[in-house]
Amino acid sequence: MITRMSATLESISRESIPIATLLPSSSMVDGLAIEAMIPVYLAETLEPKLGTTITLHTRTLLEAQGQGTSFIPRLIGFGSADERAFFETFTSVKGVGTKKALRALTESPSTIASLIIAKDAKSLTKLPEIGKRTAETIIAELTGKIEQFAGDAIIQSTTTIGSTIEPAFTTGPAAEAVAALMSLGESRPEAARKVQIALSHTGQDADTDTIVQAVFAGG
Repeated sequence: MITRMSATLESISRESIPIATLLPSSSMVDGLAIEAMIPVYLAETLEPKLGTTITLHTRTLLEAQGQGTSFIPRLIGFGSADERAFFETFTSVKGVGTKKALRALTESPSTIASLIIAKDAKSLTKLPEIGKRTAETIIAELTGKIEQFAGDAIIQSTTTIGSTIEPAFTTGPAAEAVAALMSLGESRPEAARKVQIALSHTGQDADTDTIVQAVFAGG
């Protein structure tokens, strides 16, 4: 079983489920291309890294064909082992299959885990394919099981996906810190989220270097 692979990211197709095409660099596999299904949030993070070497932590799905008479192996990729573990926990919920989860995960695992901890069913329903009943089931089945994935994510009782999750840092040290993280490959929403977390530790008057150092100190 393939559990991790590093290869050149050739392309990302933005279909209902994003697919990353990877080119192994070894001359022993020259001409080989590997496709891996990835969650939506990861596609957005990886798009700036086209043409560079990335590492995916993977799991293999046996996809049924012909009403279950045959199976095709499909590779699923994640940015870290923790992201893969969150996905495995998330898909343990009744009614949340692999493909449904890949389409639904438009936000990072830490954000979604924090919404579950906050029992915020309303915000969970803003994820694609997650209706009210499914959101309530996710909260009921995963409460107490996903705290390790939330990290330092800040979720307020009024948080809604796509609004307060991404702070609007437009000027000053916070905006410069967001830009610095984006230059290192972070997406804007993730960079802003990390800066917001850092500011909760450093104070709102911190300079750019202090904010960036706090981001890395917090992992």
